[in-house]
Amino acid sequence: MSATTSRTDSAQLDVRKHRRARSVELDAKNGGAARRARSWKKLNTVWNFLPPFVLGLLLLFAWYITTATGRINAFILPPPKDVFASLIDGLVGGLYWEHILVTVQESLAGFLLGVVVALPLGYGVAKSRFLANMLQPYLSAGQAIPAIVLAPFLFLWFNTGPLPVTIICMLVVLFPMVINTIFGVQTIDRELLDAARLEGAAGLSLLSYIEFPLALPAVLASVRTGLTLSITGALVGEFFCSPDKGLGALIQMALHQYNMSFMFATVIILAILAALYYSATWLLIKLADRIY
Repeated sequence: MSATTSRTDSAQLDVRKHRRARSVELDAKNGGAARRARSWKKLNTVWNFLPPFVLGLLLLFAWYITTATGRINAFILPPPKDVFASLIDGLVGGLYWEHILVTVQESLAGFLLGVVVALPLGYGVAKSRFLANMLQPYLSAGQAIPAIVLAPFLFLWFNTGPLPVTIICMLVVLFPMVINTIFGVQTIDRELLDAARLEGAAGLSLLSYIEFPLALPAVLASVRTGLTLSITGALVGEFFCSPDKGLGALIQMALHQYNMSFMFATVIILAILAALYYSATWLLIKLADRIY
């Protein structure tokens, strides 16, 4: 037992050395310069968030100027004050919260189902030539078919409710995650895998200590893409299969009432929700960097 454990620990150490080799090399070459560069990390983080913030202010200003001069009819592009007034009324009055909760539940359920299916499937296709030959045409076809095409079928099969919406979310996130997982596993350094096998790593230990850490960047990229795409899947599903619940249903209601301010306000809610999802994946990536 101790010999097996030592071999596994040795293989894990090889992975960590491999992942940090470039960083160590730079530190050795640059010495104090590398340490000084790390001291600017927090400032660089602020600068990374500053350009999107400034761009948002410029777009908001352009929106205000365009509507204030009357160049565009308010029915087509309502003024910012009307949109934000509708947004605040909906939040304070409690109109949005129930629908936000429904959309979050459906998108997260579809995303988690997609993760459960995509990661093992992508790993299997990457490791097995037989599975790759069998499934690759269907994966390519599934990725090419928009989810909106399948929504009417799911409506006919399952009627309305959260189930068809969740299935649409899963289908939207599934194929990009499978493709990214395949790429991540197939780009692992084969020499490192051979070295790990010589140290005794095999089966679950090889997956846990070697393949998973090295494929993790691609997997996390697919998670980030899938989580943000899950909102798109929820909206598509709600347009067809949820006429009275969810943010998609609110957009449909605003469209039927020709209430453009309310529609824009709901889109802002969706944008905030997407930003929160993206931030969650950013924190997940930071946590993974600390662990591995």
